Amino acid sequence: MKLRKLLSAGLIFVFIISQVSCSDSKMKTVVAIVGNQIYINGELTYKGRQWKGNNIEGLLFNSRMVQGTFDDLNPETRNTFIYPDTKVWNANRNTDEFVAAMSEWRSYGLLAITLNMQGGSPMGYGNQRGWINSAFDKTGNLVPDYMNRLERILNKADELGMVVILGYFYFGQDQLLQNEEAVVRAVDFISNWILDKGYRNILVEINNECNIQYDHEILQPQRVHELIERVQSIQKDGNHLLVSTSYGGEFVPLPNVVKTADYILLHGNGVKNSSDITKLIEDTRKVDGYKPIPIIFNEDDHFNFESDTSNFVTAVRAYSSWGYFDYRMNGEGFADGYQSVPVDWGINSERKKGFFKKLKEIVGD
Repeated sequence: MKLRKLLSAGLIFVFIISQVSCSDSKMKTVVAIVGNQIYINGELTYKGRQWKGNNIEGLLFNSRMVQGTFDDLNPETRNTFIYPDTKVWNANRNTDEFVAAMSEWRSYGLLAITLNMQGGSPMGYGNQRGWINSAFDKTGNLVPDYMNRLERILNKADELGMVVILGYFYFGQDQLLQNEEAVVRAVDFISNWILDKGYRNILVEINNECNIQYDHEILQPQRVHELIERVQSIQKDGNHLLVSTSYGGEFVPLPNVVKTADYILLHGNGVKNSSDITKLIEDTRKVDGYKPIPIIFNEDDHFNFESDTSNFVTAVRAYSSWGYFDYRMNGEGFADGYQSVPVDWGINSERKKGFFKKLKEIVGD
């Protein structure tokens, strides 16, 4: 039963308690949605917190960290991603360093990270050059090495009380699945894997930017709601996953997704004026079928964190969660960017420091 039905039946309290008490005994972090607010382990996020008169309770500040499980299975491009110190690429080192950095991120008040089973562009915007980075094989089966790396991250997130926004597909890699049947199989396999493992700290993002260059029709805007509904229908011990999808920057979600999703994902890429962020949020709330559910930006590459008109601050004023997206720009070094591979997962660049400083100020941790 979807949460909105529980809300109309006046069963909010029972729902929250059941989300905690029914959790797998090995896992301790449970994310839930009540109306337009996020709960972790039955308690509002950032409980009791206001910042400059803006309510922060129930928001989910996050950072795009989609390369946490990255590997390149194409021997012709693999050397593109060598570490500057060892001159070789090492997928396990990447995940180990990711996991080691998570406690520091959490100490600043970061409650969520975005991962993706097919990563994202490891070289900034565009620049697709043939790398193969997918936790699914061509028929939709899960690739064991990827799942091992994913499990290490999910376990650490569970330990730290963090949420993972887990994307299934990325438009630069979905073509690796041979047909629509393989896409559906992949959705079923990963959704059941999550539930079988007992993870309750996952928000599913079917695909990153469903309106950008997907090869398979079921991953495109007119049909992606079918996969949202499919994931929602998969249950284990009475538990199911909360699920949505995202669109490219400045794009207002379409009614078929707004009507079915458990929460709404927006991207701020390309939105240069704070008034346009406000308008994007307002227009989303006017879409046919909208009901009070969380609005979460989980990708925005606009910084300027000291400004009162930054996209981060503007989203907070409109009671929307915001997510940091940072890649290594031309001429920058290893410390810069969380999406460009190889990644320095520390807080070592000026942009990273700026984001985490502002985050700590807002959440008060």
